[in-house]
Amino acid sequence: MAGVAGVASVTPDLAGRRARTPIDWRRMQNRATPPADVFNLGVLGVAQALGLSAMSMMVFIGGLVGRELAPRPALATLPLALVIIGLAANTVPAALLARRLGRRRAFVIGALLATAAALVLALAVSSVSFALFCGAAVVLGMNGAFVQQYRFAAAESATPEYAGRAVAYVLVGGMVGGVLGPEVARRSRHLLEAEYAGGFLVLAALLTLLALVVSRLRDNGARFATPPRPPHRTPVAGAPPELRSAAASRLSAPGFGVAVLAAAVAYAVMSSIMTATPLHLSAAGLPLDRTAIIIQSHVIAMYLPSLASGYIMDRLGVARVLLVGVVGMTAAIVVGVYAASFLASWAALVLLGLGWNMLFLGGTVLLARRAAGAERFRLQAINDFGVFGAQALASLSAGTALVLVGWDALNLAALPLLAWVAITVLVRRTALSGTAQRPAVA
Repeated sequence: MAGVAGVASVTPDLAGRRARTPIDWRRMQNRATPPADVFNLGVLGVAQALGLSAMSMMVFIGGLVGRELAPRPALATLPLALVIIGLAANTVPAALLARRLGRRRAFVIGALLATAAALVLALAVSSVSFALFCGAAVVLGMNGAFVQQYRFAAAESATPEYAGRAVAYVLVGGMVGGVLGPEVARRSRHLLEAEYAGGFLVLAALLTLLALVVSRLRDNGARFATPPRPPHRTPVAGAPPELRSAAASRLSAPGFGVAVLAAAVAYAVMSSIMTATPLHLSAAGLPLDRTAIIIQSHVIAMYLPSLASGYIMDRLGVARVLLVGVVGMTAAIVVGVYAASFLASWAALVLLGLGWNMLFLGGTVLLARRAAGAERFRLQAINDFGVFGAQALASLSAGTALVLVGWDALNLAALPLLAWVAITVLVRRTALSGTAQRPAVA
């Protein structure tokens, strides 16, 4: 009886402690599910560096090699434009393949395609075949569609509130790729008898390494994704507002439209100016080593701010970040047009990269917050097709515009597009703030 009494005397005390110390369920949930899969983000960051080294290398020497191989000077930037066309054309197939096979297998397939394309590029340069060079450029660009999905895989590897920072961390890998591509091209320029052919062989080795890296990716995006809602009938008149809202197409949502517009303009403006820059500087007599410094600095400026832009977005909000991007790209155009020196060209391309980072990251975060569940592949494919279709048109017209209208007109033509983005963001600023605050839903 004494034992029973002892237990009875202790039990109320324990109950009192439990009542006085409520369980912090949110903290326990955070311990059970970390905000992000650090291993996946590391794999994607390395993959971003290796994958974008191919693009930065083509930006650096694609126009120069094209000028040597093309039958007419106006076609010099065609190979680089075809890289972007290959990327844009493959956005939908890449998304469907990722949905069917999983992102890891799809990324491996893309890397192996790019490896084969790099080998054919080396052969095309050695055999002085412009047609073969252009064909291989298309295939190389197809992997770009998979590389652009790395940011979506990063968002899926984190909780919704951490998605912006996860995307930003992975984009930093592009900084390494931006330096690596031009450096490989510069140092391997005379590795083989045909100029720049050796660089494409080294690029093939890097892309083989890329295939090995992405093969380690874990397809665990569903771990953080919001569970899909159960199917329901199409609501009839008088149905609750939330059901009518759920039945409406996501394509009409303000966040989705602005996301596509911001990213498309960011890529179109950046690509047209960056594609024409090596040709413009070469015609001005700037040495190749100095041009490499400008291109490398530009790509670093594109990705280095991602270390802090996730925090900046948390502080300023998506709308303000998009406006900062518009201001940065506008400043780049002003400096590039009204100043003519190595320092001015360097400053213009750095400002261009900074503005691109803010516009593209803002658009990506808006899209990640709109697209969740099984439909995310469809929305991501629509977004990337629009974004990189715009980039393809800009790259394709850059060489011709440079020859026909000149450097200044090519830059100034981008101002109406930037004004369009600014006006749209200002008009829908309230709606964007609401979108930014809501978690992603399926």
